[in-house]
Amino acid sequence: MTPTAPIPAAAPGAAAVKANELGQIPVLMYHRIVPKPEMSLDRSTKELYDELTRLAKGGYAPVTAAEFVNGVFNVPAGKHPVVLTFDDSTPGHFALDPAGNPKPDTAVAVILRVAQENPGFRPTATFYLNKELFGMDDAQAPAGLNWLRRHGFELGNHTVSHPSLAGMPEKRVQDEIGGMEDRIVRLTGAHMTTFAYPFGAVPKKKAWAEKENGRYAFQGIFLAGWRPSISPFDEDFDRWNIDRVRSEGKIKENDCTRYCSTAWLEYLDKNPDERYTSDGDPNTVTFPRTAEDRLAKGFRGRARAY
Repeated sequence: MTPTAPIPAAAPGAAAVKANELGQIPVLMYHRIVPKPEMSLDRSTKELYDELTRLAKGGYAPVTAAEFVNGVFNVPAGKHPVVLTFDDSTPGHFALDPAGNPKPDTAVAVILRVAQENPGFRPTATFYLNKELFGMDDAQAPAGLNWLRRHGFELGNHTVSHPSLAGMPEKRVQDEIGGMEDRIVRLTGAHMTTFAYPFGAVPKKKAWAEKENGRYAFQGIFLAGWRPSISPFDEDFDRWNIDRVRSEGKIKENDCTRYCSTAWLEYLDKNPDERYTSDGDPNTVTFPRTAEDRLAKGFRGRARAY
């Protein structure tokens, strides 16, 4: 048996910022963005602005869901990747004004504002689409969807009608997912890379959601979740069951005191050794030597340790 070669030493700069690319990454899950919240999953425009500003000031750098799933993203040294996901393609997420610019107070407009106010905060997010398509009909949708794609935002699949896939037969699962895929391909000419389960409900056979010959073939699937995701370089990372964190404050009446975005961001601030911190080089995977046993074998050739 050939002995395993030792992992090379990390660059001095990576060690200086305490890079840990086997740390946790928050994948934040948003639903409706509205002026005044009416339901528990709603977030106001101000709440979204405040949370994104907190992320920017806290050293977080947004990446898309597809980049995250494949472990291919370029985050500056000492910064922390975060994935912003918006479910259900509601009008508060995105709309264009008559001049062709994002309407004020939509999620896209807020993201662009925070990026302008915080240089280095990349304006990107992943939008998981249902048939409503932000309230656009098929005549309006190509311009809107392609605007998002041209400006660095990602489109993801969230089924046609947002049903629970649990208990559904194979054909219905594939028609819900494939029907949405067919529509987006028709409107944009492009397939979607990732999928998010409505309600986090998994079908009887996960393979039904992963691919259907000729219609869709995803590279990763996201749950509704309750905790940050482990690193895509971790041996335990499962691209077909990726955790997310609901965006919400610490409300005493429910589990958000521990499991929503405010609580988890506070936890990672207090436990920085558990958080993914970039080494600044997208071609290497850097971490403390004490974490070496967690590295997925496929990334060993890119590994650096200190």
